[in-house]
Formats: sequence, C-alpha cells, structure tokens
Amino acid sequence: MIVVGLAGPAGSGKSAVARQVARRAGVEWIDLDRLAWSTYEPGTSVFSDLVARFGAEIVDANGRIDRAALAERSFADPAGRRDLERLVHPALNDALRRRIEEERCAGCRILLVEGALLGSSPEVDGSLFDAILWFDVPPAVREERLRAEGRGHHAVRTDALAMPEGAERIAADAPLADVVKRVRRALAAFARTRPRP
Repeated sequence: MIVVGLAGPAGSGKSAVARQVARRAGVEWIDLDRLAWSTYEPGTSVFSDLVARFGAEIVDANGRIDRAALAERSFADPAGRRDLERLVHPALNDALRRRIEEERCAGCRILLVEGALLGSSPEVDGSLFDAILWFDVPPAVREERLRAEGRGHHAVRTDALAMPEGAERIAADAPLADVVKRVRRALAAFARTRPRP
C-alpha cells in the first residue's frame, strides 16, 4: 500500500478530487480534518486540554467543541495556532497510524489522506506518507470556489501555507476531470517507482 497526502489551501479542490479518485477499487480516502475532530470528542484528554487552553467558550450547548469558536480563538494569533497544533496533532498522528494499519490489513492499495495543513505543521508526522501532492491554485480561483460553497471566510486561514519540501505540485485550477487525471497519473507513477518490500 502507498500512502499519499493531498495537501493545499482551502478551495484548491482536494476533497472533490479525493472523492473521484477513491471511486476506483483498491483506493481509499481519509479526510484528515474529520480524523482530527475525532481526537477531541468529549471525554478525551485533547478535549480537556483545548478547553484549558482556549476557554470554556469553545464548548457548545451539547458539550462538544464548537469548531468555529475554536478556530476563531486559535487563529487569532500565531501562538494560539501553534498551541492548537501542539495539542491536537500528536493525537491525530496516533489516530492516523491506526487508520493506515487498518486500511493496510483490509487490502487497500492506495490510501489518500487529504488535509489543508498536511505537511505544513511541524506536528504532523511526515514519515507516515510515501508522497505528498500539493494542489496549486491561484488565490482568486480559490476564493471564487469558496464563495460559491459559502465558505469564503476559509480563504484567509490557509493563504500563508507553503508547499512542503519534497511534495509534487499538481496544477489544480483546471476542470475537475482534468485534475483527477493528473492525480491518477501521479499515483500510478508513485506505485511504479516505490521499492517493493
């Protein structure tokens, strides 16, 4: 099995491409954001740590972390963002390792792991990936896509992301079908060149 990260800022098309590529047999897809959210369910140590750091105001009426409130507080300054990553990402690495092993045991050939901050946070374990594809899209195109989805406020959160060292750039401002083809070609190349165990 090869594990390939799909990285890039919000609006670069990672999720749409992952959904299409994962329709083929032997290919599975993990949404890294959703996996991260699972690490701070009520009752977890990460939940307690986040409340201690960012305040009880990040807990909603149902006793769960309000992700919008957490984002507002954690992205307000660089220290908050670093603390968020420091608290969540080690648990995320553990959860991702478990999922990778589960998919390997289930016979998955290609595992896609999609996330905006993938490879950009020093807390994410890059050794878990055989390759990372960086979705490159001009800011104006990303903003237009995000506005169309009602997520215009997400554009500024990931504007400063840089392509991780060693990642392969994918021009993702083309129609979805074209970007899917580019990603499939890259995956086929990774599969051919990866040393066999």
